[in-house]
Amino acid sequence: MPDALGIRRKSIMMEPTTKQPRAVLWDMDGTLLDSAEYHWIAWREVMAHEGVALTHERFVASFGQRNDTILREWLGETLPLAEMARISDAKEQRYRELVRERGVQLLPGVEAWLLRLRDAGWRQAIASAAPRANVEAIMEALGIAAFFAAITSAEDVQRGKPDPQVFLLAAERLGVAPARCVVVEDAPAGLEGARRGGMHAIGVRSSHTNLQADIVVDTLAALDSDAFARLITESGR
Repeated sequence: MPDALGIRRKSIMMEPTTKQPRAVLWDMDGTLLDSAEYHWIAWREVMAHEGVALTHERFVASFGQRNDTILREWLGETLPLAEMARISDAKEQRYRELVRERGVQLLPGVEAWLLRLRDAGWRQAIASAAPRANVEAIMEALGIAAFFAAITSAEDVQRGKPDPQVFLLAAERLGVAPARCVVVEDAPAGLEGARRGGMHAIGVRSSHTNLQADIVVDTLAALDSDAFARLITESGR
């Protein structure tokens, strides 16, 4: 009996008591919610005030990029920084007004996955090209702040997607190795950033149809129940 008990105690001690953490890094617009229409309205109004007739096609092509990148594309590389800041601030203020006035909703499958991932011990962060004030406005409107242990926004990085900086910083803040992270994105630039950062990726066809990722779905509701875990397990990392 003592020997048997001793063996049992030894086997328990040899079992790992912790696992390497896993994380999901969420882009915001187009993955958690679809507020593209609000961005379109805000950009159209602000650019019209600047004397630029913005087309919807040009807006879609820029969606998901940092404002400085967008404005240099639209108004030229020589746009003064003060003008860039003024136009960008006006656009984001209008966007937040629309969020508060008209409201927002989570995309299909998002709430279920936020809950499932939290209950399974995954760490979660928002990794967005949006200004922090926008991220906070969205989280407040949706009531989802408690799900996220970290936020990385435009103010935290010097280079926008497809540079992986925003994702690598989010992973660092969560204390999770890049290879143990799954990025959820709707834009080609974001998915390319995930690839460059050595992370797995799930693409959601909400604003773009031609996406390259480990898994591509129309909505997160279409994902298999083990989709996130399988990406980490199958990689052997």
